[in-house]
Amino acid sequence: MPPKNLLGFGKMSDQKNNPAKQALPQNAISPRRAEDFPEWFQQVIKAADMAENSEVRGCMVIKPWGYGVWEQIQSQMDKLFKKTGHKNAYFPLLIPVSYMEREASHVDGFATECAVVTHHRLEAVKQPDGSVKMKPAGELAEPYIIRPTSETIIGAAFARWVSSYRDLPLLINQWCNVMRWEMRPRLFLRTAEFLWQEGHTAHETSDEAVKETLLMLDVYESFMRDQLALPVIKGEKTESERFPGALSTYCVETMVQDRKAIQAGTSHFLGQNFAKACGIQFQGRSGSQEHAWTTSWGVSTRMIGTMIMTHADDDGMIMPPRIAPTHVVIVPITPKEDTRDAVLAMAQDFAKRLGERSFAGRQIEVEVDARDKNGGEKSWEWIKKGVPVRIEIGPRDMQEGKVALARRDRAHKQKDFLLVEEALEKLPSILQEIQDSLLARAREHQNAHMKKIDSLEEFKKFFTPTNEDKPEIHGGFALCHWAGSKDDEAKIKADLKVTIRCVPFADSFKESGTCFVSGKPSKQRVIFAKSY
Repeated sequence: MPPKNLLGFGKMSDQKNNPAKQALPQNAISPRRAEDFPEWFQQVIKAADMAENSEVRGCMVIKPWGYGVWEQIQSQMDKLFKKTGHKNAYFPLLIPVSYMEREASHVDGFATECAVVTHHRLEAVKQPDGSVKMKPAGELAEPYIIRPTSETIIGAAFARWVSSYRDLPLLINQWCNVMRWEMRPRLFLRTAEFLWQEGHTAHETSDEAVKETLLMLDVYESFMRDQLALPVIKGEKTESERFPGALSTYCVETMVQDRKAIQAGTSHFLGQNFAKACGIQFQGRSGSQEHAWTTSWGVSTRMIGTMIMTHADDDGMIMPPRIAPTHVVIVPITPKEDTRDAVLAMAQDFAKRLGERSFAGRQIEVEVDARDKNGGEKSWEWIKKGVPVRIEIGPRDMQEGKVALARRDRAHKQKDFLLVEEALEKLPSILQEIQDSLLARAREHQNAHMKKIDSLEEFKKFFTPTNEDKPEIHGGFALCHWAGSKDDEAKIKADLKVTIRCVPFADSFKESGTCFVSGKPSKQRVIFAKSY
């Protein structure tokens, strides 16, 4: 049995001990996951050519391969929203400060993350050396906030649109960018500007609003499981972790490969707080004026970061087929010029025929990499990008009517040689096999690093790094009975950088016990973890 590295991702590279393997790098990513997981994550993004840091602090440029993933997320998720009755709209980027002030706890929660616009023009000022500098001029009577989220400005619109119970429910979604002035930005996890969708709804009754909140949480869960191959856990946030201004916040949490948690999406029951602040009132069935019950829910480009941290390996990205911009890349191998045209023709014909087939409701997306580059170099680029299937066609394959098929969820040198018709027939099911294998692999990893813990001593040991040089290596998800106070929760966070990720819904977490901190009775276990 090969030795596993500290993070449990399989054997370390034996490249140094095997000169024959040095023609191509044994691992594309340096450092490897076991050496420096946060830096490995950044290097995967770079190697896969998904995004890069921009000149604007904390902001990123999403490159075509990375944006192609976001396009798939957006188009597929948008269909699910529309199936549940939601319609898309667009609201202003700039929000008057006075709007944010209407809901006290909301503005408190976002105050430190707000970017503020105070002037409406620039003035050119000539310098003594002849250069020109621009300085702000035309101070605004009221500053604007670049939206960190849109509850207040959408609430103002809802107040204009709703006058009777007959106008409800109002089910709106927008796809847009937001800005939150992150102190420690990371690509696809926490950037100052990011892309997201935010749903906002208004309802006649509390029960209807709660039902909506949980419905959208279910949509997120199924999408992340079925499309992104993420085994998320649904639950409710504690009061300390709620969205500012919400009565209840529900979430989907998942474990990435270094055993930390990522909150992949949230859905909020806002009660009547924002309706009262924004004046969303309607004439009820009895004729009296009532305030609406509202919700909001959102996911962002953080899902891409979560997907990378869950599925990528030391060779780069591994793309779940259902979300991949390209399902199959065909790499023609043309060592001799006199066979080049014939091999390219076979590759184009195979691509055309494969593109007429479908997988998971999409036409199979095929790309022929006809660049004038070495075949091995091209293949290695696609390995790093994580394309689900690579097809290589060379002169011998052409003569035999075969193709060489490599799956990204397997070792990069493992290939199956299939007849053309056999490959065309099998590829849709192969793509589904890859999708299933990624979900199973992630679920196995998550289950292996969840542990029931019933004492504070064991809890501290679980979250104490096993190696002082690698503080990210710790236990994973601690499943603990909880009946502690907000102060108890805050102390654990301060001492160990561990938080309650959620109070899970699943029956498997519901059992009577004793809180490991307060000693009080508890009806179920919660999930504690370190997080991004």
